[in-house]
Amino acid sequence: MTGHDRNIPTATATATATATATATATAPAPAAGPALVEARGELSRAVTRALRSGTAPGCRPGAVLRADPWGEDLQLALYLLYELHYAGFDGVDDEREWDPDLLRLRQAMEARFLHALRTDLADGPRSVEDAFAPLLVEPVDLSGSLSHHLATEGELWQLREYAALRSLYHLKEADPHAWVIPRLTGRAKAAMVAIEYDEFGAGRADRIHARLFAALMTDLRLDPSYGRYLDRAPAPLLATVNLMSLFGLHRALRGALVGHFACVEVTSSPGSRRLARAMRRCGAGPAAEHFYAEHVEADAVHEQVVRHEVIGGLLADEPGLEADVAFGCAATVLLEDRLAAHIRSAWSRGDSALRTPLPVP
Repeated sequence: MTGHDRNIPTATATATATATATATATAPAPAAGPALVEARGELSRAVTRALRSGTAPGCRPGAVLRADPWGEDLQLALYLLYELHYAGFDGVDDEREWDPDLLRLRQAMEARFLHALRTDLADGPRSVEDAFAPLLVEPVDLSGSLSHHLATEGELWQLREYAALRSLYHLKEADPHAWVIPRLTGRAKAAMVAIEYDEFGAGRADRIHARLFAALMTDLRLDPSYGRYLDRAPAPLLATVNLMSLFGLHRALRGALVGHFACVEVTSSPGSRRLARAMRRCGAGPAAEHFYAEHVEADAVHEQVVRHEVIGGLLADEPGLEADVAFGCAATVLLEDRLAAHIRSAWSRGDSALRTPLPVP
């Protein structure tokens, strides 16, 4: 899966072998977790201090309600707390994952984030048909498409920035969606597991999509270490990753997570085709091109499975979740559009889309 801008390999046998060898050679060794990053405001400062000191987070009353739900501070604080459920952080006790004080703060920030999403989508789709119909037709005008820009006129430095940003998701690809598996039954569960099996390499460690993305980063002369570019990631990017964790960690939002997952799969194949072309045109390297080529046909197949079996199976069992599935799809489109607008705005000014530019390799 590659994201809204809309694993059967499609590269040649030689390219596949090269990419696989690169992925195996460049995969970072397991570590204790990434380093904590600097805070961006009161909430993220409270979280980083609490994680470093082992104490409860200290915030002024009303701090969460005063925070911008789309802003750097709240989105970073949420990301840090969610990351405790993934790789954690170097020097932070694993027991903090279920610390009640941290969970109370996270709950308050989640409520703020979720309220902002529901407010912005108050007039959004309520049915699966209304949510997904616009995504099933390739737009005639691709001028606003980030992948189209990269495929037709993007430069290598922009591809490097795009990869650094997306690494916060792709180096944990499929992990947030795996949380929905025990909350599904029958057709939906069987289909979800089948798709996730592909995402995790179909039984081969060197084919895990996160490993393939690490190889892409190496081709682009980026550091493939997990979480390496968190300090450079702006709020619009953090929000896209936080959305998956928000949906994944709450059983009550299982329908929204399925909607998110389906949206990513439905929109992945066309965007992947354009991004593979961008990597090839800019000479990014065989592993960089292969990562996206790998997704073109595979996600076209996944799209059918997720729509007819995962969503179809879920709604056959729990028809009352249809509005939640539609909300998950609409929220994904909303945040991906916000991220694309942020990136295109920065690039149109000749600026970096990251908080601080990447060093020139």
